[in-house]
Amino acid sequence: MKFFLVLSVFIACTGKPVSSSCEIEFSPPKVVVRFGDPFSLICSSTSNQIDSMGWEAIYGTGTGLQDGVSSVALKIDSVKDWKMEPQCFVNLVNGDQCSETLNFTVYKMPDSAFISQPSQMDPMVEGEKYRLQCDIVDVAPIRHLFVDWHIGNSIFHSDRDSFISDTEFPVNTSSVLNLIAQRGYNGAQVWCEAKMLFSPPVQSLPKIQSKPQKLIVLYSPTFTKPENETFELLARNKIMLNCTATGNPMPVYSWGFAHPIQQTKKNDSQLILTPSIRLPGTYNCTASNTQGSSTKYFTVIEAPRNRTTFAALVGGFVFLGAVLFIGGLLFVKPDGTFSFSKVGYL
Repeated sequence: MKFFLVLSVFIACTGKPVSSSCEIEFSPPKVVVRFGDPFSLICSSTSNQIDSMGWEAIYGTGTGLQDGVSSVALKIDSVKDWKMEPQCFVNLVNGDQCSETLNFTVYKMPDSAFISQPSQMDPMVEGEKYRLQCDIVDVAPIRHLFVDWHIGNSIFHSDRDSFISDTEFPVNTSSVLNLIAQRGYNGAQVWCEAKMLFSPPVQSLPKIQSKPQKLIVLYSPTFTKPENETFELLARNKIMLNCTATGNPMPVYSWGFAHPIQQTKKNDSQLILTPSIRLPGTYNCTASNTQGSSTKYFTVIEAPRNRTTFAALVGGFVFLGAVLFIGGLLFVKPDGTFSFSKVGYL
C-alpha cells in the first residue's frame, strides 16, 4: 500500500489544473522525526482566493478536504514508513490548484559501532601503514551519518564522504581509517564515534561509540638528550654520563670506555666517573632494542690550568733568581768566599 495518494488521481476527480499561483508555507518548514515517533505540522497559504485546502497523505488525521480555511493541520501518531512525502494542496476559487511537498526525513540511530579488525593493531611498527575499519550497524538515512576517529584525547579524522547515498532505509555501513603508525601513538586509545547531523538540528541525539582499542607501536631508541656532550675533569667532582633513551621494547645499554682498565657496563643508562677512575677520553653509549640502535658520545677532557697562578709562580722564580744574582755580585769574593765587607768596599 503506497504512502501517498497520487496527485493526478485527485486532479482527474476534481477536474482542477495544478497551478503555482499561491504561496504555501509549512510550520515547521522541515520535519526530522525518528522512526516510530509522532509528529504534527500545519500547512497554510497567504492567498485570499482560497476555496479549500487539504493533505494528500494516507496516514494521520486532518487529511481530508476543508472548505473556506487558510491552514490545515496534519498529525501522525507514529511514523511507520521510511520514505514520506506528505503533500499540501490549495484549491482556488478560479478553479486552479496549488500544491507543495513537505521536506520530510525519517531517521534511525545506529544500533552499534565497533572496530572490526583490532588484530592489525597488536602490535604496530613505526612507519608502517595500517587499515582500521569501523562498522556501523542499522542506520538510516546514511547520508546524514558522520564518523569521527579518535586517538587519545583528540579527533584524528572525520569521515563524511563514505556515506553519500540516497537510500532512505536502514543499512549497515563502514568507515575506513588508513593510519601510519607513529611512536606518539604508543599506549593511546583509538575508537570510532558515529553521529547523525540534520538541518534543522535534532536536540540530544546520542553518539554511538565503539569499544576503545589500545595502540601498541614498536619503535627504535631515541635519547632523551640526543646531542653528544663534553665534560671537564674538575678536582674531587663526580661526572655523570646520562644515556637515557626511550623506545619500545625498552632499550638495553652498552658502554664503550676510553681506557682498557675501565670495565664495560651493560644495561645501565647512566655512568658515574668517580675521582678514582676519572680518565680523559671519549666514552660511548649504545641503546638498542628489536627495532634498531643508536649511539651517543661523551668527551671527557682535562680542565685548563689556572694561568694566573702559573704566571705568579714563574714571576716568583725569576725574582728569586735575580736576588741571588745580585747577592752574588755584592757578597761573594773572587776566591768564592762570602763576605759582607765587600759591600762596604764597593
